[in-house]
Amino acid sequence: MFVRITTDSAQRPNSLRDLGMTSDSNALVSLSEFSYKKGSEIYGEKEPAEYVYQVKSGAVRSYKLLSDGRRQIGAFHLGGDIFGLENGTEHRFTAEAIVDTNVRLVKRQSVEIVAESDAMVARNLLSMTTTNLQHAEDHMLLLGRKTSLERVAAFLLEMDKRLTAAGVIALPMSRRDIADYLGLTLETVSRALSRLHELGILGFIGNTQRQIVLQDRDRLASLDLQS
Repeated sequence: MFVRITTDSAQRPNSLRDLGMTSDSNALVSLSEFSYKKGSEIYGEKEPAEYVYQVKSGAVRSYKLLSDGRRQIGAFHLGGDIFGLENGTEHRFTAEAIVDTNVRLVKRQSVEIVAESDAMVARNLLSMTTTNLQHAEDHMLLLGRKTSLERVAAFLLEMDKRLTAAGVIALPMSRRDIADYLGLTLETVSRALSRLHELGILGFIGNTQRQIVLQDRDRLASLDLQS
């Protein structure tokens, strides 16, 4: 379920710049903004991919349910991230709000029309597609070749780049989410985080332990073996 925030088209942000894409011509498109409660579905797997989305605030997970009932999270979308841009006509994953989340969306067709006449937008769309492909390749490598400790280290380094403010990583996702992203069990993720804490590589703030301070980034990076 979602609640529409912006209803007056005159008050809506209308520039592709608001979707994280700059345009020399500042082409106008129609943007809408919606809010999703924690756990609400934004779109489902195999639904028509009619819109492109951007996280304004909050966080989103994209996942598939496997034939045996397990959930595999493919990506986390954080503030400013654009998601839902598909190569085909249908969504390959389900997208769901991790916490209360505000999302901007624009008709995919509108973006494609603008891209046909605006080279800057076309390049940005290509760059976004390439970045998504690189993330998918990195994620596949992580799942296939890394030990559990290396997977957790790689995840923390990724979140350090994307989330750190004032030296603290404030994770919106649960350990269950992290486990489903890394292809591990909840218990294995908890053990790995505890081990990193014992080694003095990270510290926890608060009872939920979702706020993490990296005390030794170099040592953490040494665990993230990329070869």
